[in-house]
Amino acid sequence: MTNAISSAEGPNTSNLGSSVAGSALFADFYSLVMAQGYWKQNRNRRASFEFFFRRQPFGGGYTVFAGLGTMLENLKTFTFSDDEIGYLQSLGLFEDGFIEHLRNFRFSCSLWAVDEGTLVFPHEPVIRVEGSLVECQLIEGMLLNAVNFQSLIATKARRVWFASGKGSVMEFGMRRAQGPDGAMSASRAAFIGGAEGTSNTLAAKNFGIPVVGTMAHSWVMSFPDEEGAFDAYARLYPEHCVFLIDTYNTLKSGIRSAIEVGKRLKKQGKTFGVRLDSGDIQYLSTEVRRKLDAAGLNRATIAASGDLDEAIILNLANTGAPIDVWGVGTQMVTGGTDSAFSGVYKMTACEDAEGRMVQVMKFSDDPEKTTNPGIKQVWRFRDLRGAPLADVLALDTAGGSGESFDVGNRYRFWHPAADYRHFYYAIERPPEPLLKKRLSGGKPCGPLPTLAEIRARSLAEFDTFDISYKRHLTPQLYKVSISEKLCEAKLGLIKKHFGDMHQETSPWNIDT
Repeated sequence: MTNAISSAEGPNTSNLGSSVAGSALFADFYSLVMAQGYWKQNRNRRASFEFFFRRQPFGGGYTVFAGLGTMLENLKTFTFSDDEIGYLQSLGLFEDGFIEHLRNFRFSCSLWAVDEGTLVFPHEPVIRVEGSLVECQLIEGMLLNAVNFQSLIATKARRVWFASGKGSVMEFGMRRAQGPDGAMSASRAAFIGGAEGTSNTLAAKNFGIPVVGTMAHSWVMSFPDEEGAFDAYARLYPEHCVFLIDTYNTLKSGIRSAIEVGKRLKKQGKTFGVRLDSGDIQYLSTEVRRKLDAAGLNRATIAASGDLDEAIILNLANTGAPIDVWGVGTQMVTGGTDSAFSGVYKMTACEDAEGRMVQVMKFSDDPEKTTNPGIKQVWRFRDLRGAPLADVLALDTAGGSGESFDVGNRYRFWHPAADYRHFYYAIERPPEPLLKKRLSGGKPCGPLPTLAEIRARSLAEFDTFDISYKRHLTPQLYKVSISEKLCEAKLGLIKKHFGDMHQETSPWNIDT
């Protein structure tokens, strides 16, 4: 398997060690401008906001939700320092009273979220925040930054891991990541997604991820020959030997030198590995495996790296390339073909002048950008074997009560667009509420799971989904629907806003 050096799990598995973590100034400027407007016009009322996303990344059939632990850790110290208050004062835009309000700012909202590592799908709320408008608004940028990027990378890592046949995947991407925060976040998210280790030493320390590393070509080139380079390394690290064999010529010199040193290691009862970082990985790995086996070194492992992604790995795995370990860097930590995740943060309910929570929704000529109103819960329905069948959005309340669904009863569920599309379902087993309370009045409702626990739960849940949702090409569309009551509420708001308009000028036809 791998030649990994395990690090002890640190006490804080979500700390990015970043200067921006926990700073309330890490916000879009419009959030501060609107916050002052709410405060000044006495409109700092209760509201409910949701984080959801609009499309699956990479043309895939699922997303691995990640970044929740980072976001919750940041909220513990989400305040304005004296220096940050001074900066806001220097802008000349904010009144003294509002500045004092920010000086004493502490996050005190309640927050619900899906378990980190859960597979989630477009248009369903993954995080719900309830509290004052000012607080809900101020955290928007930080929340989206934490969960959008990490969800993107965790999903990419899961695709890589699944393409490898659930093999050993190592994250090697620090040097190509988008800055220090990007590197740390990517290492954390990639571990949730399926990577077994990271080359990022700080991430390994902070998150308790096994740290991995072998040698670069510079090590080999600093010696007169490859055998001398490998022998010196083996003497230093006899328990963790992986030889990079493509510095000069993989088959004519690299593997021959590795075999000579490997034989000496075998006499000591040690195992080793070799790494291919360039060339025709299919051909070279096959030849290297043949030579190792012929030399009696059948326990030696072969690692492959070099700008790999899930498509390349899937092709190599399907054609029988004898790769034991996959090292993936750039394509994993940057998102590769998808540079950003489509997550958004929208208001779904707001207190009116009489103190009642009123459902609200955003309308658009683009149905994809029209939101679902009201405070909601997401219910996951499974068959008798435990395989997920559909997620249903249903109305909820701030207290956690709302719509419920009983085993044996038959219900009608609607397409999120609230059009004619619907299906009936007789419930076979109790559905699972996905949104769970994480913060109450800004205080944690319980301890955060460790990153290892998040990863283990995520991989186990992944196995419960049918292969049709997980395949790399043309995956089956997982059903996300809305309840009858939510459909009625949505149609009611559409009629309220567009009912008096001429049918041709309205983006909605209420009568169909």
